Amino acid sequence: MDYLQNNMSTFILMSMMFRVLLVFSMLLNFYRFNAQSLVLIQVPSVEGETDYIWRTIQDIEFFEKNNYQVSLPDHELIEKLKKKSRSGSLTNADYRELKFLMVETIYDQTDYSKGHEKVENEAALLNRMISELKNTKYNWVFKSFEQYTVNLTLYGPGGSYNPEEGSILIFTTPSGGFKRYENPVNTIIHEIVHIGIEDSIIAKYSVSHSLKERIVDTFVKLTFGTFLPKYRVQDMGESRSDRFLNARSDLIDLDQKVQQILED
Repeated sequence: MDYLQNNMSTFILMSMMFRVLLVFSMLLNFYRFNAQSLVLIQVPSVEGETDYIWRTIQDIEFFEKNNYQVSLPDHELIEKLKKKSRSGSLTNADYRELKFLMVETIYDQTDYSKGHEKVENEAALLNRMISELKNTKYNWVFKSFEQYTVNLTLYGPGGSYNPEEGSILIFTTPSGGFKRYENPVNTIIHEIVHIGIEDSIIAKYSVSHSLKERIVDTFVKLTFGTFLPKYRVQDMGESRSDRFLNARSDLIDLDQKVQQILED
């Protein structure tokens, strides 16, 4: 009898443990799915990367004027194209020459693997922060998307955004490195905030580039400072917004705050 009771107790205990583990596994899978569902990470095609390098070369004067550190393929053709861009003499033949170089010599899809993995590993943190932005009630419209696309690149100034598509372009290296931060979430959430305030704040009030960057940096620092303790506010010679944006509560009325900044 004792033997049967012991076996029965063991069976019941194991059954309960199995159920707990099953529920835990389901919750974990559910969490992982939802974490990744807000961020789609993409590796560029050779055509896409060529187009981005071409646009970067076309805008090289802007990047140099604003002290951006721009990464481009290390090749004599690139130097020639940069020089032609500064003189306004780029042609379609130059683009074709660049594409041939990329296809035959430069592009390698495996160069993006480590960067892709690193962003993917941060999907849960990104999901948490994006959800917080979506759930915060601002007295102005923070533009958000059901899913953000994070496109990787080996080139350019480090990060950019498309407010119409909810897409983000982020620089990585074949070794899985990222510009300015070891953790790519810092740059990704910076670009997501850019997207959120572009229409209702930046475009509405024709905010300058340097002030825009200061506002975005301050927004990220005030909202996610605990999640991103290494996030840094860029020094672009613009600080007039600092005395208007000191606490997270100030962001609720960012529309009014920006008006005050511009009138100051």
